[in-house]
Formats: sequence, C-alpha cells, structure tokens
Amino acid sequence: MQVLKFGGTSVANAVNINKVVEIVTEAVKKESTVVVVSALGGVTDLLLGAASLAAAGDESFKEKLSVVEQRHLDAVKQLLPVAQQSQLLSLVKKACNEIEDICNGIYLLRELTDRSKDRIASYGEWLSSQIIAAAFNAAGVPARWQDARELIRTNSSFTTAEVDFAETNKRLRDYFGKADASLYIVPGFIATDSAGITTTLGRGGSDFTAAILAAAVEASVLEIWTDVSGMMTADPRLTSNARIIPRISYQEAMELSHFGAKVIYPPTIQPVMGKGIPVWIKNTFAPADEGTLIESVSRKGGDIVRGISSINNISLISLEGSGMIGIPGFSKRLFESLSSEKINVILITQSSSEHSICVGIDSASAARAKQAVDAAFANEISLQKVEPLQIEADLSIVALVGENMKSHPGISGRMFSAMGKNGVNVRAIAQGSSEKNISAVIATRDVRKAINVLHEEFFETTYKQVNLFITGTGNVGAKLLGQLQQQAGFLQQQLNLQVNIAGLSNSRKMLISEEGIELADWKAKLEKGQPANLQQFVEEALSRNLRNSIFVDVTASENVAAVYEQLLQKSISVVACNKVAASSAYSNYKKLKDLAREYNCQFLFETNVGAGLPIIATLNDLISSGDNIHRMQAVLSGTLNFVFNNYDGTRKFADVVKQAQDEGYTEPDPRLDLSGKDVMRKIMILAREAGHKIEMEEISNNSFMPESCMKGSVDDFYAAMAKEEAHFQQLVKKAHAAGCKLKFVASFENGKASVGLQHIDPQHDLYHLYGKDNVVLFYTDRYKEQPMVVKGAGAGAEVTASGVFADIIRASKK
Repeated sequence: MQVLKFGGTSVANAVNINKVVEIVTEAVKKESTVVVVSALGGVTDLLLGAASLAAAGDESFKEKLSVVEQRHLDAVKQLLPVAQQSQLLSLVKKACNEIEDICNGIYLLRELTDRSKDRIASYGEWLSSQIIAAAFNAAGVPARWQDARELIRTNSSFTTAEVDFAETNKRLRDYFGKADASLYIVPGFIATDSAGITTTLGRGGSDFTAAILAAAVEASVLEIWTDVSGMMTADPRLTSNARIIPRISYQEAMELSHFGAKVIYPPTIQPVMGKGIPVWIKNTFAPADEGTLIESVSRKGGDIVRGISSINNISLISLEGSGMIGIPGFSKRLFESLSSEKINVILITQSSSEHSICVGIDSASAARAKQAVDAAFANEISLQKVEPLQIEADLSIVALVGENMKSHPGISGRMFSAMGKNGVNVRAIAQGSSEKNISAVIATRDVRKAINVLHEEFFETTYKQVNLFITGTGNVGAKLLGQLQQQAGFLQQQLNLQVNIAGLSNSRKMLISEEGIELADWKAKLEKGQPANLQQFVEEALSRNLRNSIFVDVTASENVAAVYEQLLQKSISVVACNKVAASSAYSNYKKLKDLAREYNCQFLFETNVGAGLPIIATLNDLISSGDNIHRMQAVLSGTLNFVFNNYDGTRKFADVVKQAQDEGYTEPDPRLDLSGKDVMRKIMILAREAGHKIEMEEISNNSFMPESCMKGSVDDFYAAMAKEEAHFQQLVKKAHAAGCKLKFVASFENGKASVGLQHIDPQHDLYHLYGKDNVVLFYTDRYKEQPMVVKGAGAGAEVTASGVFADIIRASKK
C-alpha cells in the first residue's frame, strides 16, 4: 500500500483536482493507495477568519461563509456530471448551514474557544475529501471515502492535539487490514478525542495525517504532493537561485522543516522515520519532475551543506547577572518558568562565564515569558543578583543544515565570514554536537541578504552577484555602463561574477530595480524613471539591503560625497570617481577609511589620481609589502600635459584649452585644472595614502595663471586668457630657450607637498611625456635611485571609466 497526500494548492479548484485524479489514476495501477487531502486552498483561513469576525460581533462573517459555500458548490458542478451532482450539492449545503449555525452561536456569545475553532476548521478537509472522492468515482476510478475522525485518536488539546499512537495504530491496522478497496480518500488534519469530539493536528496537520497512516500500515512509500518540485536549497521567494535537493536524510529534512522550510512539516517525518518508509516530495503541476527523496541515510558527496532555512518572528530573551556565576539551578528554573507557560524554546546559548543565558522564542510569547521569568526570579532581581529579563525583538534565525558538515572544518567560519562581509550582525549562535545544524540569530531585515550570501557561498559555484547603485551618467558614467554591458559575459564566465545594476541616477532622473536594469536601453529607461532625489536614492540602496552592494559615484558633487558615511556604516562599499571625499579635510578622509575597515567593506577611489592608471593601487602595494615612500614626483594633470604638449605659441593658449575641454580632458570648469587645485588634490591624496596627515592649505602652489583669468564665469575665463596671450607665450619662450619643456609637476618629500610649472630638461624622467599622459615616480627604500614609474593616459572618459570598473571588480572580490 502507498500513501499520497495532496495539499491545499493541489486541490484549490476543479482544474487542480482533475490533475490529482490523473496522478492517482496512474498510481492505483501499481498498488492499493490511500489519498489524504487538505481543504481547498485558502478555505481553512476563510473559515477561521469568519469565526473570528463572529466573535468580534462583526456580521461580515456571513460574507466569508458565502465565499466558502460558493467555492465548494462550484467545484461540485465543475467536477461531476449534472446527473450525479444533486446528492453532493445537498451535502455541501447542509454542511455550510451547520457552519453558519456554529458561527451564529459564536456571534451571540462573543466567544471563540479552541474547541469551536477545531470544529469549524474541520469542515474544510471534510468537504474537500467528499468532493474529491466523488470526482474519482465520476471519472471511473472507484474510491472509498473514510472519515479520519474514526481512525485517529488524540487528547483534548484543541488546535494542537497530541496523537494517541497506540489507539490510533490499532484502529488503522484493523480498518485497512480488513478493507478491500484499491483507493481510499481520507481527510487530513482532523481527528477526535476519547469523547468523540473533533480535534485538529495543528499546523501541517494533513501531512501528519498521511505520515501517521503510512507508518501504521507500513506503506511502501509516502508521497507529499505540493506546488514545488521538491525541497529546495533555500526559500525560492528569498533567492532566485535556489535549486531542488534530489536526496536528503530524515534528520536533515526535520532540521530544515523545523527552521522554516514549508514544503514539509517537522511532525511528518517522525512516524515514517522509525519504519524507514521513503518519502517523496513531488509537484502536482509538474508530475514528471523527479522531486526530492527523503530517506534514512544522507548520501555522501555533493554539497557539504544540504540546505539553508530561516524562521522569522523570533525574540531573544536574556537572563543575566553576577549572582548566576557558579550557582547551579538557574537554567532549570528558567526553563521551568517557560514550560509552565507552554512557551516553546527554539534556540539556546549560554556564555562559558555562566553570567548569562540566552534563549530564542516566538515573539508572540515574549511578553508572557518576561512575566513568568521575572516572577520566578523576583527575589534575585530584588537583591540585584539577576537583572530583569531582557527582550530583543524583530529577529530571525538562519540555519545551515547538512549531515556532511560533520568533521568538515571551516564551515562555521565561511558562514560567519560571508555574512560579516555583507554587514549582517550575528546576535547569537547555536550548534549541536551532531554538527547537522549551525544556527545564527540576526535582524529580520537582514534575512533576505543573509540567505542570498550564504547560498552564494555554499551552493553557487557558477557566479557571485554584485548589486551596483550608480550615480552619474555623464561622459564617464555612460562609458562605464557601456563597458559593463560589453564585459557582462566575460565577467560571468571568467570571474564568476554577475554585475546587477540595481540603481541608476543622474541629476534629473533615478531608477531602482532589484531585478536589474537592462543596459541595452538604459537611457530610455532612466528617462522614464522618477525625479532624482539623492537622499531617496541612498535610502533605497540601504532599505533594499541587497547582498554585495556597491555604491558607484561618477559625479563631482559634494552632496553625493556627503552620503558615503551612511553607506559605509551599512557595509555598502563605495567606489568614487569623485575626488571630493578623499581630498576633503583629513579628519573626514580618515573617518571614511576607518568606517570601511570597521564595517568590512571598501572605500576605493583609484581614478581620483591618474584616471585608469593603477597609481593608488601600486602605492598601496608598496606600503603593504613593507616598503617606505620617501619621495614622489608626478605629472598628474592630463589636461595640463595636453595643453603644454600642444601649445607652442603658434595657436592661442585659450584655443588649446578649449580643445582639451571639448575632447573631455578637463573638469567641467577648466580653471580647476589650470589653477593647479586639481593637482593639489591629487598629490594630497597620494600623500595621505602613503600615511601622511596633510591638508590642502599645507601644499604650496606656484600657479602660472594670471589672477585676471580666475574671476567670473567660464566664458569670462576664456576671454581673459585671450587677453593674456603674451604671458603664456613668454612662458613657452623661456622654456624653449633653456632647451626644456614645460610640465606642471607635483612633488612630495619629507612630509611637504608642492605643485607648479617647471622647466624639464631632456634627461629628466618627466621629459618624454606626450599627449594627455600622466606619470608618477615613487622613490622608496627599494627604489632609491631608479624610481618605480607608473605612466600612461591620465585623462579621458574611456580610461577613467575603466579605472572605476577596475575598482568595482576589486570591491566585489572582498
């Protein structure tokens, strides 16, 4: 004999019930079959909702009951030929009248007891099983309906009745031992106590009914048919990459189901485990899918971790105090006080100092727990030996489950490292000595992120997803998006990295999409987005709490730089093309660097100096490897190098500067480049990265620009330069007369920095520098006479975007 159970979604309507008939028709050909069914999907909630409304004196309970009646009548009419409908329609009408009578009584009394709840809820399975049995008979598959209340005996703990297995097993064996039908239809969930009063088996009761029955008759197999194709590595509502677990042990299944996996409920496993009966989890809507087999022994090989699960609505209660140290009996009294209130303990942890005991319970029980525990320890509290019970709410438990975790060192480390890197704070930890389960208590808001990062860590060998929030879509931003689109395939295939653009913003519009913004037409999509609001954009990045989040600033905005602190404090890495933050007051620069270290994320700004050149990365590598920087000499303005490489007096200086601006080498206001302020910021950033505390006002600037050029608007700037042409020509003539080139050089030595225009002779390392190139010379302990040189294009949207791209890759690897 085999037992098949079909859940609420599988029997939600006539279409689905016909699928059940098809599946069972094939199953019956193999051996005699017992089918256990739930109520039509959603009916139990409707019935209990109606009862609650009635108890509250709300006459709208009748509307819910009308919906219940109509759904069952519709099912009968759609499943049975007209000639066979009459008797069943009358049965439905009669049952619905009984439900209304009970609710009327509740309405008059304004009282809803657990016994009444069980009585009302029982009609769901009772009615669905009658209709489904009739559907089989109408389809030419003889089926015998049997009321589970005549077979399953429980105590009188209404809504959560406990099964009397001795009596129940005897009844089941007696009944099925004599029965001769090939197909039986049995309502799940419902039973009776010794007085014949209807009880229910609680959450997951229909699964439990099927398991009780399978164990009693020693079935060849128990099949649980639902709306998914088996147990999954994680909740698919939380991670889109969850996959089916083909094989799993009873113990692993119980651990996963206890920690929130809703495909199967914990009590279901217990009856069949003792008999070694295999359990299949199958999909009613995809019956050809293999599903999950739950069996006695966990298969070796494959994934070390079998699955990830979670429970929400958890509160941590903590009993602590110096009076507990070395005194036996405190734990006993704590758990006795919780037991007296029938409060279930989900998780326990205790410090080795014995100063505190921490227990995880359902949040709904937290207030009762505090009252009970504080009363139990009233004397110690009054003597200040123990603190009043502390409660932390809005928590959840995430758990790794797998028998193969045993004796595999490093699993816990990988778990907590993965969560820590994403800013998921762990409040409590528990692991049994069997090593089948590692549980961590975290904030409920972090559950989705935690499940995803753990799934990536233990199951997804294919790729890691990085979520980008990009602000700035000008020249550099647009090039960056183009590069990300072009390299998407390479990143996934070669680096196992999937870059997801979760947010995009410019000065006018912003767009947020957790699923990702398609880069093929990002401009059109962004144009249809909502009005840009920087703080709202940041709050979206924070509130969505996506794993591996990186904020990318491709602007020159002080306002954008001001939000970095908020992001770093939430473990969101910041990649900044924007120089404002790194060149701000040293205290702010240091605070941002410290926050990145404290919250285990990255603050990267390679393109602040030399666009895409690896200048800061090289500097950091030198220092990290133990070298000391003694002197730096650099040409750090692609704009100024372009200008002086192209200005020889035959064209106006203003025209050459305008060409540099038109080709995208200058800042939006070219005076920032020509004044030397941009170079000052860059040498200051390098000095800071080399470990020196330095401010902008400490840097000497030998500017070559006349004061008249630095006033008014950008148009005024160009007009003033034209008037000062003789000054610029004189600069070039002097350099040529000395056989030198003009270079705007930044220097740092002995803790002091300076910038200014210099004559560079042909023997100097800076002489052969062309176009928009930048160069940095590092003189160190290891590179005393011949410096470490980093040289290349130091301006332009394409190379700057590639530098930002490189920082994104670096941040994603941490």
